[in-house]
Amino acid sequence: MTQVMVIFRRELGSYFSTPLAYVFIVMFLILTGVFTFYLGGFYERRQADLTPFFMFHPWLYLFLIPAVSMRLWAEERKSGTLELLLTLPVPLKTAVLGKFLAAWVFTGVALVLTFPIWLTVNYLGEPDNGVILAGYIGSWLMAGGFLAIGSCLSAATSNQVIAFILTVVVCFVFVAAGFPLVLEAFQSWAPAVVVDAVAGLSFLTHFEAVSRGVLDFRDLLYFLIMCVGWLYATAIVIDMKKAD
Repeated sequence: MTQVMVIFRRELGSYFSTPLAYVFIVMFLILTGVFTFYLGGFYERRQADLTPFFMFHPWLYLFLIPAVSMRLWAEERKSGTLELLLTLPVPLKTAVLGKFLAAWVFTGVALVLTFPIWLTVNYLGEPDNGVILAGYIGSWLMAGGFLAIGSCLSAATSNQVIAFILTVVVCFVFVAAGFPLVLEAFQSWAPAVVVDAVAGLSFLTHFEAVSRGVLDFRDLLYFLIMCVGWLYATAIVIDMKKAD
């Protein structure tokens, strides 16, 4: 655990030593505000809740999270520091976990900084803060899933732009799998068990369930499996590249 924390602190510090962190946070805060109060029709709904706020998170993450994850390993490979990192007395799984946790905490910081929106909705009404808390938890878990996918695809290439594009495409597939249009397309020819399986693969399905305030074990298990599975794949990819 000590080695994980060393990698974690190194990576987290590297975010805030470049303009990337501040650009990401400012963009995230601006976009969440615009989507919540304008595109989400916050005032027109006349309801004291954060449904419009959380509704756009999967689509925001689809482009913002890959911008964070693309540098996790691609930058290390391009600069040649990956070989140095792998020669240190640090297990590969420790490095993978430490870098992932740093990126996950970084996105968590951006998410926490949206608290003025929560203050606003509490000022305007009496929302169910338990549901709002569940929505924040679900959003952070979903961000972790996106980051784990991005970590694996970043490890597969030394080009950050390619890593970004691949992550957007793969994450879009996992989001769109739960979109009503996709499910309706499957319902027209596939049995119900297949439709349920496709929906079960989607970030959208599980995030929407959690954001409604229902912390179902199956939804939490889904996010855990996504993170662990893709991080394990990251370690495999890096090990394969090391052997080349």
